[in-house]
Amino acid sequence: MEKQTIPQPKPQLQNNLSNNGPTTNNNSNNSVNVNNTNEAGNISSTSHLRKIFVPTHLTEKFLEVAKENTEQNLETCGILCGKLENDQLFISTIIIPKQTASSDTCNTLNEIEVLNYQQKHNLLTLGWIHTHPSQTCFLSSVDLHTHFSYQVMLPEAIAIVCSPKFQPSIGYFRLTDKEGVPTISNCTKKGFHPHKENVKLFYDAHEKNNGHVYNIKSGITIIDLRK
Repeated sequence: MEKQTIPQPKPQLQNNLSNNGPTTNNNSNNSVNVNNTNEAGNISSTSHLRKIFVPTHLTEKFLEVAKENTEQNLETCGILCGKLENDQLFISTIIIPKQTASSDTCNTLNEIEVLNYQQKHNLLTLGWIHTHPSQTCFLSSVDLHTHFSYQVMLPEAIAIVCSPKFQPSIGYFRLTDKEGVPTISNCTKKGFHPHKENVKLFYDAHEKNNGHVYNIKSGITIIDLRK
């Protein structure tokens, strides 16, 4: 197990974000408009969600750890962990489990190691993060099903996607409450498959898009269980 801790100053809100969320998904099997305006009937109001704070350098540090895989066109995934303080969620740790990967998939192994570390350090699961080494920034059909399992346990859970070869390169995604959650909940298909067209299944949940995700100047610890 390898541990990296990147110290930062005392937590302080950061209002500027260089990477805006995605606007379209150009995968023909997963065409979803992710325009981030809160259109009535598409995206439920996020006022019911607690704020979740993401360290400013989290994606940068994750991409450094994922660099070797990215250069080989392999995905890398990690679990976003943190704590609840004053009814707000703070991501402080990325746990990278043992995993297998391809250019468009990433499967975790030995999940018990992740759970043991979380229990030992009193960490909540707040979402997940993964790379798209050769694709744009969006949630594939497989990603949608993966994220459903996180969001059904914690409504505020997010899926961060890092797509270093494209712009926008970072997305902070969440399933829409009205269409995304019920659609995925009722879908029994496996692997990559199409969902209904012209249905808003997910959106970028960053606060710049009226979402509940905020950037903050704070430290991030990376626990690499692959070592």
